[in-house]
Amino acid sequence: MTTPSWRSLLPSRRDYAGLSRSWRVDVLAGVSVGVVALPLALAFGVTSGAGAEAGLVTAIVAGVVAAIWGGSSVQVSGPTGAMVVVLAPILAERGREALALVTVMAGVLVLAAGAARLGRLVGLIPWPVIEGFTVGIAIIIFLQQVPAAVGVEESAHGAKAWRAAVDAVAGADLASAWRPLLIAACVAVFMVVWPRVTRAVPGAILAIVLATVVTAASGAGVPVIGDLPTGLPMPQAPTLSLGAVMALAGPACAIAALAAIESLLSARVASTYPGSGGYDADRELVGQGFASVASGFFGGMPATGAIARTAVNAKAGARTRLAAIVHALVLLVIVVVAAHAVGMVPLSALAGVLMVTAVTMVRPAMVRSVVRASRGDAVLFILTAVVTVSVDLIYAIVIGVAVAAILALRSVAAAAGVHREELPGGAVAGDERIALLRLDGALFFGAADRVLERVARIDHVDVVILRMSQLDLIDATGAQVLGEVVSSLEQRGVTVLIKGVQPRHLPLLEHAGALAALTDDTHLVADLDAAVARGRAVVAAP
Repeated sequence: MTTPSWRSLLPSRRDYAGLSRSWRVDVLAGVSVGVVALPLALAFGVTSGAGAEAGLVTAIVAGVVAAIWGGSSVQVSGPTGAMVVVLAPILAERGREALALVTVMAGVLVLAAGAARLGRLVGLIPWPVIEGFTVGIAIIIFLQQVPAAVGVEESAHGAKAWRAAVDAVAGADLASAWRPLLIAACVAVFMVVWPRVTRAVPGAILAIVLATVVTAASGAGVPVIGDLPTGLPMPQAPTLSLGAVMALAGPACAIAALAAIESLLSARVASTYPGSGGYDADRELVGQGFASVASGFFGGMPATGAIARTAVNAKAGARTRLAAIVHALVLLVIVVVAAHAVGMVPLSALAGVLMVTAVTMVRPAMVRSVVRASRGDAVLFILTAVVTVSVDLIYAIVIGVAVAAILALRSVAAAAGVHREELPGGAVAGDERIALLRLDGALFFGAADRVLERVARIDHVDVVILRMSQLDLIDATGAQVLGEVVSSLEQRGVTVLIKGVQPRHLPLLEHAGALAALTDDTHLVADLDAAVARGRAVVAAP
């Protein structure tokens, strides 16, 4: 009995195969990821404008749901920098009351995309676009931390990151700004230096603990996170109205697109680690969709797969979904036990953490590889990064893919050509009146006019033999132009023979009328020798 295809999108016992052997390392990996995720969840929640508690809720609720339902055994989900970048202006414009509804709407769209088996579409995004997108996000995240780093509590989350950074620096009180700036700088330096001492304890969490203790003891008077709930809030359905749904439809689509792209990219990266078990792209979208819906009901943010946390999980030896579940439970325990202490964390310390995170997102070796690959790849990379920072993340992806498609079509068109060849065998009188032309590459709308124009201009011949066996592709435009060129040559008294049409191209040539332009059905031949013999017969005829 065949298993229904929809069952592949559901959790199963196979997800935990080998758990009896790997549960210890899974638990340890989950604890490690939970410690790493805490400062990031707090910081991303604050930076988005949703609040630190929303970041924690997202990491906990979405982390568990995505771990159970997702398509990767080692993927860790929660709030991410890319989502912060796209969510911040939405919340600034619509207010925090729109958070739950737009999160649930985006989750439903991602879930629908997975159910519709659209997961593999992320493979259509070119490598230079992905790298440019990543660099642009890193720049935005870094700039978003400038207000907190100089002690400006009320920053314009909806403004462009560079504008908010400039305004914060210009409006900072120099007499008090040095304290949060010093904290952010010390946290950043500590995070950079600490791994050289040991990697057993994450530098981010230790830096935040030290910064919190020092500022609390010294009474520095810097902005802090503030009061946090001592547990998860009760789930509550978002307020629905037709007007609100219509107003948030566009933002929800943008969030859903970003969530799908980032989650699948993260899952693809995770699949390269030994023992990760690969991933199911469609199931991953279903899992991330459910995760965002659940997060929205608990007052959280839209969730995506987190590349950095997933990498930590995989490197720690995680083999099953238990690790991601444990990571969420660790965060829940911290919220329940130490909510008051977490609320005393300086915002500038979180800014320092995210500034270092942003810098580490940019991989110089990868950037050099992209820029040196080709001029087109360099243009794609720079264009995507610039549009990401100056306009919008989704526009950056769309424009990057569109430009990549144009460059690809240009390359395919450049490879298309027509070449005159010598007739096979010994020379025969009158051979100079026969032109043997070989068509190469793709005869499509981007190249048909240029290629066939050379055929139409040929003169001082009585016969043209078109060798089409080397054509990789021909579209309706190419077939139409070919028919026009054949008709034009025939009207000038030049006999056209078409040789070696591939069977897959015949229906299109027939429907477009290219074959009907030949004066005789016998002028469509399969063998070169037969074509040359027929051409010589035409030349020799009185």
